[in-house]
Amino acid sequence: MQHISRYFPELTARQREQFATLLAAYPEWNEKINVISRKDIDNLEVNHVLHSLGIAKFIRFTPGSRILDLGTGGGFPGVPLAVYFPEVSFHLVDRVGKKLRVALDVAGRAGLDNVTVQHGDVKEVKGEFDFVVSRAVMPFADTVPLARRLIARAQRNAMPNGLLCLKGGDLSEELRPFKKQVLVDELSHYFDEAYFETKKIVYLPL
Repeated sequence: MQHISRYFPELTARQREQFATLLAAYPEWNEKINVISRKDIDNLEVNHVLHSLGIAKFIRFTPGSRILDLGTGGGFPGVPLAVYFPEVSFHLVDRVGKKLRVALDVAGRAGLDNVTVQHGDVKEVKGEFDFVVSRAVMPFADTVPLARRLIARAQRNAMPNGLLCLKGGDLSEELRPFKKQVLVDELSHYFDEAYFETKKIVYLPL
């Protein structure tokens, strides 16, 4: 918890308990299902939970907002964000049922009543969302059309509704078609750990 507490000192006691639950539950599940790389599970707090919370440094979702986590896997970034934003609804979607079961169980253990899950393709999702979030699931150009149809027209946040992707590495070619529309923010602006040196948030209003 030391990294989360350092960067988010405003957390309530309840939220600290919930994050502690996440940090205990994922390694338990990883013994049964390879939700996180076996080599990486020891870096759970920084590389997965804190990485997910990078979105909370970039934008503070307004209470009542609806967020879709596209390709959530075991619940990243949706589950950590649901802890941080208890008054925001998160709908987690993934094609891999066993990973979704992990996300649902962890959310249940943490007492998160603002998380729902859907097993299947994002094309099957119905409804409108203020933002679609994703963590390096697919190329940006493939993500955009999937997200666009789900974005609500009504605005409730300080930033226009759209797509928020956590990405890494050199994105110049991947983002070239969108270079006049996207905003790219370096996570190293918020976090000091070496892991974040090449990590970015890509925001596209839709």
